[in-house]
Amino acid sequence: MPKTVADVMSRDPIVVREETPLKEAIQILAERHISGLPVVDDLGKLVGIISETDLMWQETGVTPPAYIMFLDSVIYLKNPATYDRDLHKALGQTVGEVMSKNPIAISPDKTLKEAATIMHDRSVHRLPVLDITGQVIGILTRGDIIRAMAASQD
Repeated sequence: MPKTVADVMSRDPIVVREETPLKEAIQILAERHISGLPVVDDLGKLVGIISETDLMWQETGVTPPAYIMFLDSVIYLKNPATYDRDLHKALGQTVGEVMSKNPIAISPDKTLKEAATIMHDRSVHRLPVLDITGQVIGILTRGDIIRAMAASQD
């Protein structure tokens, strides 16, 4: 019988709220040696995820999009909306300002193969695991899947 997400996920993950100060989230990530945190609302529903990638904007900053002028018109060579999003991430002070919204989640009854496929296809490193009420009950990382693969070869 194939292993499920529930078999290998980390249960009761640390979660943060949108209003959590960014410094606090960074401290949690550093102290716990984890690379991402689910973000929940007041009802405990998943609203986002904050990861190392999101936080890199704080250090790297952003570069304004290249543009050309033509007959007094500015023509951006990249989407200026992307610049606005990146700038917001670079200057954000709370988790809600920096997190990635609309995170991809999974249910605990899915197989590890399904989870691995989602992670690969969507280029994500972790999946919050939600129960039928939408509460975060666990988190599954690529490392969890690799460790399960290694254990099954013993």
